[in-house]
Amino acid sequence: MTENILSDYRMLKELTQKFGPSGNEKEVSDYIAAQIHPLVDKVESDPLGNLVAHRKGSGLRVMIACHMDEVGVMITHIDERGYLYFSPVGGLISSELVNKRVIFQNKRIGIVCKDKEKSGERTTEKIYIDIGASRESEARKVVKEGDMAVLVGDYVETDNCIISKALDNRLACFLVIEFLKHIQSKHELYIVFTCQEEVGARGAKTAAYSIRPDLALVIDATRSYDRPQESNQTCLDRGVAIKAMDKSIIVSPQIKNWMAEMARKKKIEHQWEVISTGSTDSGPVHLTAGGIPTGGLALPVRYLHTGNEVASKKDLNSALKLLAELVLNPFTR
Repeated sequence: MTENILSDYRMLKELTQKFGPSGNEKEVSDYIAAQIHPLVDKVESDPLGNLVAHRKGSGLRVMIACHMDEVGVMITHIDERGYLYFSPVGGLISSELVNKRVIFQNKRIGIVCKDKEKSGERTTEKIYIDIGASRESEARKVVKEGDMAVLVGDYVETDNCIISKALDNRLACFLVIEFLKHIQSKHELYIVFTCQEEVGARGAKTAAYSIRPDLALVIDATRSYDRPQESNQTCLDRGVAIKAMDKSIIVSPQIKNWMAEMARKKKIEHQWEVISTGSTDSGPVHLTAGGIPTGGLALPVRYLHTGNEVASKKDLNSALKLLAELVLNPFTR
């Protein structure tokens, strides 16, 4: 596969704008299920909320995993003036949300605000959400404790880039759907759109235990280090990143060498992901059921976990090419 086969990104736009914080991925799951139903032999949701698709084959059992969920917030308290207090769901820093908009599942918009409160010599910051209510009873008509909201981030597309909320990890979901459209393999494929990755990769653990594949390939976003005064390690427009290490996994030399050799052989532009912080579904997957050979593909994204994540179309195309070659020519022990 040498040509760029990704040219229509309308599905990606729809995916990014779906509401899907960790533990509440059903809107995303239902959309994906409708897209892939004609492309697989079976698709179903498991008790935890993973969407699992099965395509029959006679070769190895290959699992491809990408998470559906996005970071967000959960309401913990509503005060007498109708202001909402919250806890982050996933890797959000509350102070960095100030003056940003969030949206609830019922489409109500809120603005994250900050006030300083002084008690003696101590000053603390209070961060809250303003939904335009003037009292608690008014706010409770539309929002209650336990409700979740996600960042607002419109989808914008340029010639070579995509800007949106939730590119982590709807970018990979889109990639895998396109893979199913264009690639046929003799191997038995399990495609898992996992839940709750942003809060501990919970869905991947249960899915891998149920499937027990011979090989797992995990696709996720990774931080792009090409901003000013950064390390320039994993960058946009340098191709898909092959995972060597993160906080939860050190990929075996055999797996990462197989992936890199396939990329070189097929002349697919690629780079390495070597990080000591952050983790993905590859962590719990490779530790499941006595150990599962697991590789990771990473899509560089600037401004992760914001409403304005930025990704490269070039990197997405190289990721699709490499994923196809890896599934057509899987690693065997």
